[in-house]
Amino acid sequence: MLALIALLLVAWLVVTVIGALVEGLFWLFVVGVVLFLGTAAWGLTQSSSRD
Repeated sequence: MLALIALLLVAWLVVTVIGALVEGLFWLFVVGVVLFLGTAAWGLTQSSSRD
């Protein structure tokens, strides 16, 4: 499960960087940030519930 979360975080980070670098794709940057933060929060809640 941790590997899946890490993979998703890397994917969202790549999407965010592409959105920030390519002019006119600011929406992709916003979507990437939202998905990154959502996945990070989900991963934290999943790891906290296992303890």
